Amino acid sequence: MTILAIDQGTTSTRALVLGEGGARLVGAREHRQHYPAPGRVEHDPAELLRDVAACLDVAPPDVAAVGIANQGESCLAWDADTGEAVGPVIVWQDDRTRDVTARLCAQGCEDIVRERSGLPLDPYFSASKLAWIVREIPEARRLAARGRLRLGTTDAYFRDRLAGRFETDVSTASRTSLMNLSTCEWDADLCALFGVPPEALPPIGPSAGDLGAVSCGGRRVPLAASLVDQQAAVYGHGCRAPGEAKITCGTGAFMLAVTGPGRPAATAGALPTVLWQRAGEAPVHGLDGGVYAAGAAVNWARRIGLFTDFAEIDAFGKPPAILRGLAFVPALPGLACPHWDRAARGTFLGLSLDTDRADMAQAVLEGVALRIAEVARGLGGTVPLASPVALDGGMSANPWFAQFLANALGLDLRVSAVADVTAIGAAAMAAEAVGAEAAGAEAAGAEATRAATGRIVEATPLPEEVHRRFAAAVASARSFATA
Repeated sequence: MTILAIDQGTTSTRALVLGEGGARLVGAREHRQHYPAPGRVEHDPAELLRDVAACLDVAPPDVAAVGIANQGESCLAWDADTGEAVGPVIVWQDDRTRDVTARLCAQGCEDIVRERSGLPLDPYFSASKLAWIVREIPEARRLAARGRLRLGTTDAYFRDRLAGRFETDVSTASRTSLMNLSTCEWDADLCALFGVPPEALPPIGPSAGDLGAVSCGGRRVPLAASLVDQQAAVYGHGCRAPGEAKITCGTGAFMLAVTGPGRPAATAGALPTVLWQRAGEAPVHGLDGGVYAAGAAVNWARRIGLFTDFAEIDAFGKPPAILRGLAFVPALPGLACPHWDRAARGTFLGLSLDTDRADMAQAVLEGVALRIAEVARGLGGTVPLASPVALDGGMSANPWFAQFLANALGLDLRVSAVADVTAIGAAAMAAEAVGAEAAGAEAAGAEATRAATGRIVEATPLPEEVHRRFAAAVASARSFATA
């Protein structure tokens, strides 16, 4: 018997099967990105649903269980009776509600939001997006009046349409700003504060267990795991003990560290979150910090002509650009952890007549790494980070970047030996939920072991001057945005 894992991400949906032959990719479908106005990022919910269903359909006939990883904060609304979506998926990158969260902050509401949900007031999280849907889409208001409105993150939509159960898991709910992190239930005061009707939200349940069944090639198969993609990657890397952490460098960069049972203490900028919960067990908590633009910043640099081929940025023959007076702050869509400043924008500082494209490309990679180092300092203030830190995602394949990142962190890195760590984590959790006797469970465990035994990049810590200069660059980018 095999395990099917589906990673429904920001740019694509991928399906992996884990069985006696190890892990193999059986489906991959890219979906369109829609940018209808500045700051707005949307997906077509029908397209995402088709992609997930198509990945289920290509599963082999011996699938014992399915695990699904979702985007996290991306959300939408739909009709409880027909299942039809009301408007687009509003993606986690979208900042259309920046004015709303700024106004709530000015009204002194951030303290209660942080106290209850653990999250800052930022349009990254789902609450203000869900409220926007109720406020701005007439059909949503009509459905709410009739008791037919369903609101949720993308996982709840997929589970409702494919498994027939309108539910979400605790890790995804912890990313909305609507769940009380201490009780793991929707918080009535937070729902009222944002303007989200709690009766339209899905019940919150565990990340693994009996989550219903989905159709795989015409056969109903247990859905045994459903959780946020970043949390699934933590599980796939084998991080279990407090302080064990991973970094994923995809469109954005996300660092998560395990803290253990119970809500972690408040920290400077890093966010307490739920990593996962097995049925019948207490939730496992952690800390999370994000960089909005990582691979997105590198792709932007390529698009504007700073380099043509990715091989050009695998090595640089000069010392760090920041020590040569050139810095880049990758705040193209704003700054996340620990600053939480959506007004900031990408900024080069120190350009001179002898600056060339390679210098600027090098500064972009350095900027991403130094932003991740800021996140790591925030996490490390609450839980000592274990070395090595696991690293995966597209940028992990760049040897120069991996070495500079290790140096910036002052911690060794373990670059994953497998590409689809998120899917591996979802599969491993699903396999455990249905029983270790399945061959897919053994394969999931073997792949998780491979993910945890990658190439080690030893750190040579950068001089503190680097971090001081970058902090000054970040301050300049933030002050210019508000000048």
